[in-house]
Amino acid sequence: MIRVLRIINRPAIGGPILNAGYLSRYLSPDFETLLVAGRCESHETSATSFLESIGVPIHQMDSMGRSLNPLNDWKSLMELRRLIRTYKPAIIHTHAAKPGALGRLAGYLEKVPVVIHTYHGHVFHSYFNPLKTRVFLEIEKRLARVSDALIAISPEQKKELSGTYRIAPDEKFRIVPLGLDLDRFQFDRATKRYAFRSVYGLQETDVAVVITGRLVYIKNHSLFMQALAAAKKQTGQRLIGFIVGDGEMRGVIEQEARELGFEFSGQNSRLNNEDLVFTSWRTDIDVINAGADIVVLTSLNEGTPVSLIEASASGCPVISTRVGGVESVVLNEITGCLVESNDVNALTDKMARLAADPDLRIQLGLAGAEHVRSKFAYQRLVSDMAALYHELLEKKQLDI
Repeated sequence: MIRVLRIINRPAIGGPILNAGYLSRYLSPDFETLLVAGRCESHETSATSFLESIGVPIHQMDSMGRSLNPLNDWKSLMELRRLIRTYKPAIIHTHAAKPGALGRLAGYLEKVPVVIHTYHGHVFHSYFNPLKTRVFLEIEKRLARVSDALIAISPEQKKELSGTYRIAPDEKFRIVPLGLDLDRFQFDRATKRYAFRSVYGLQETDVAVVITGRLVYIKNHSLFMQALAAAKKQTGQRLIGFIVGDGEMRGVIEQEARELGFEFSGQNSRLNNEDLVFTSWRTDIDVINAGADIVVLTSLNEGTPVSLIEASASGCPVISTRVGGVESVVLNEITGCLVESNDVNALTDKMARLAADPDLRIQLGLAGAEHVRSKFAYQRLVSDMAALYHELLEKKQLDI
């Protein structure tokens, strides 16, 4: 059996851990995988229960965190090198920036035959100042030279990484879209919708508008709240916003909500008829999406957003900024609506339009469900990745 050492930054709820989990579980029996992850941050919810549910154990590395820390990063590199010597993988496959750097360097130093990296997003704009961004770009270009393949999760991301940022030649990149278990989002939607809306006291005519993701600058929750406030005034309807997730900017976002005139709840209920709810992290996203009428994404930078795939799989129409790999998920005016980044007027108009037209929401939602089921199922992901692994091993002429 061919051994794969799969390294991810942290087992926090989100697209990367789902991708890594499904690959670790379903590439068997051809490939045996050891999944390695760092630690979650204090505001994040661990996805270890998801990994347990699909039978994937995890090797935890407490020294590997998201932020730069020279001492801990050195400890992580040494631990990865020791792990490689004992596990003896034929393939190292890293996911996201920090494990991509440490894992690929360890693989190079320990002469692992095949080294692969997946970009679930990137940090080359809207994250850091120009000098720091330039340093990270140069590091990434050097790491690309010791990689046998670089995986982009959308054509748009590949174009950005190979063309705009010139990380590596085009031929080194492969496009392997995300793959998820989408069946649960179609199952028993009526019951889930009732469960969600009854908890929050929503009437059937109320329009629930949901945004899901970390409460950090890059997700641009400010744009969501500004548009929601304006759409409420524009339509005169009862639009109830739900901010699903948590993070370092929660206090800042709550303060802006106050300034915009929102009455909000910070619990999993609406106590006094609030028009904005901070739910924190939730694992029952299928229930939330079933109860939602519109799902919004306002990010400044994205790879392929899982929140939009899951919303579409639930039959919920989406509105998103046109960034990163979003256009692989959202077909404009077919499965949802796209607006330019930071365009509050356009987002307000799209939100108001969908809020006022339930038939259009149904039409877009049905088209979205069909689109993502054909493109983002985990079975396709596993098949694509197995083919790439075999191809790269054959190129190295390995008798494994």
